[in-house]
Amino acid sequence: MNEPESRVSVDVVFPCLDERGALPWVLSRLPPGYRAIVVDNGSTDGSAAVAAAFGATVVAEPIRGFGSAAHAGLVAATADYVAFCDCDGSMDPAELPALLAPLLTNTADLVLGRRRPERRSWPVHARFANIVLACQLRRLTGERVSDLGPMRVARRADLLSLDLLDRRSGYPLEMFLKASQRHWRILELPIVYSPRTGRSKVTGTLRGTVTAVKDMSVQLKAARSLAAGKPVQNRRGAEEK
Repeated sequence: MNEPESRVSVDVVFPCLDERGALPWVLSRLPPGYRAIVVDNGSTDGSAAVAAAFGATVVAEPIRGFGSAAHAGLVAATADYVAFCDCDGSMDPAELPALLAPLLTNTADLVLGRRRPERRSWPVHARFANIVLACQLRRLTGERVSDLGPMRVARRADLLSLDLLDRRSGYPLEMFLKASQRHWRILELPIVYSPRTGRSKVTGTLRGTVTAVKDMSVQLKAARSLAAGKPVQNRRGAEEK
């Protein structure tokens, strides 16, 4: 049964670490009826105050890590649907209704934004790592996935049921893998990927990319063990430091 968009509530989780420069534009691009939940992950540049001034709900998450911030936002959400989006200006929240649409028509359970990079928006080392990861995921899960981008939308209750444990860079991958294991209908739709405001804490550096790859490797190992019927060791994986 299709749901009228005017009756649907959507919370948008923005993990945030020192994004003062990008927040005004990002929050101004939210469609009407979409509530911003900005999760401040230890910013020192006044990001939380800027977010609050623009009407966002601000959640403080002192434990560093993308997964820590993203999950804190999910727990704080109350809407029927939850979206995740970077708040660095690389993604346009105005594109979220297009990703929500397949959920409203009940033709998908998790919709991922497939990044279409503009010039200088995606470092070569990060793009290569993403291509390798997508190939591994297609072989492992059979899902038609080409990008494990951070913009995504799903039903809040469904996301909570996944019992996501990773609190670092493996969080988006764990979400995808557990959704696939539960036979969710996963769909990719294109979104524009622009040069971010400021320097990325992850893909902007080779070290950050290597750390993300390590975190994701833990999730891939657990998924392969599960597929082979073996006991999964170290369930919390990248949450450990």
